[in-house]
Amino acid sequence: MVVVVVVTRALVILLLCGCLPSRAGVLPDDRADALYHSYDGGGVEITGPSVLILKKIGQNVALSGNYYVDSVSSASIDVVTSGASKYSEDRTEVSAGIDYLHGNSIMSLSYTNSDEDDYEGNTATFGISMDMFGNMTTVSLGYSYGWDTVENNTDATFSEDIDRQNYRVGLSQVLTKDMVMELDFETITDEGFLNNPYRSVRYVDPGSPVGYSFQSEVYPKTRTSNAAAIRSIYYLPWRASASAEYRFFDDSWDITAHNIRLAYVHPLANGWLIEGRYRYYTQTAADFYSDLFPFMDAQNFLARDKELSKFDNNTAGVTVSYDFIENGKKYVDRGSINLSYDHIWFDYDNFRDLRNTGSVVGAEPLYDFTSNVVQVFLSIWF
Repeated sequence: MVVVVVVTRALVILLLCGCLPSRAGVLPDDRADALYHSYDGGGVEITGPSVLILKKIGQNVALSGNYYVDSVSSASIDVVTSGASKYSEDRTEVSAGIDYLHGNSIMSLSYTNSDEDDYEGNTATFGISMDMFGNMTTVSLGYSYGWDTVENNTDATFSEDIDRQNYRVGLSQVLTKDMVMELDFETITDEGFLNNPYRSVRYVDPGSPVGYSFQSEVYPKTRTSNAAAIRSIYYLPWRASASAEYRFFDDSWDITAHNIRLAYVHPLANGWLIEGRYRYYTQTAADFYSDLFPFMDAQNFLARDKELSKFDNNTAGVTVSYDFIENGKKYVDRGSINLSYDHIWFDYDNFRDLRNTGSVVGAEPLYDFTSNVVQVFLSIWF
């Protein structure tokens, strides 16, 4: 469920913030955004609204606030094969931020709180970006600190903490009048209870009627991740643009991942705009992951979370935008409405579908599924 939420929230963030390289020395325009998102795939349904408001105070300060809700209904393969019933829960996220402009630099500070039945997350973020060399180069630095609490709805005494730190550095460079390139690097450190308190691993058990039994997952208490990305956007003469992104990820759990994204934006007549995009993602498995362990307590750390397995996914999407107010009208400078659709194919290389009870243990069919993400997005600049 966590990864599914991350997928949908990443798409939301791309729509709310846009995909063009940001420039320091310029505060964001006053705007109000409202979005409704829907995710359906793998037995999981996620819906909810998101509202974002950006407002400048004078010439040097801008305030922002965001309210985001996920209503989750899950009968995922993890839930079904564990014998649990389908469940529903809500996750609410509230964030507030401030940007301060000084010369060619912007300093940003924000705080986010996320709350659900058995998990509370808090994150404080500081960032600074600076334009240099005639505004042709932008350098950015960022740091985030998160403190989360994990609970268990089936055990009132269970409560564990997680501390997260994120360090970021970025460089955006105007290469030509038509092309901008961006380089980013980040390091993330996690410490605490890093696994799901409900999830189990399976191991061979000849005495069991199905040939295997379950025990709780056991994860390391620490994780360090590194990611590097290169992005570019090329503006075409007919007001269109083409963009590309490559991102590399690895961590101390021996996961290595590659991400490629391509997009093309094309203007149509009368305020219409269309974007087509494709994304490919692939990763290796964590070194303590296994779909089937040979016996109980087979090693110090145990995981059967499919998102730590070897898998890949492909995403194809399209967004259609319409500027229903282009040149201003009374108190509104611009108004835009967007409809976005993404279809995602997930294929797992070493996570098996235990719903097929007639199969030989360890030789069940590999798991795969598809999902659909639909978003309706309204922006008002004022």
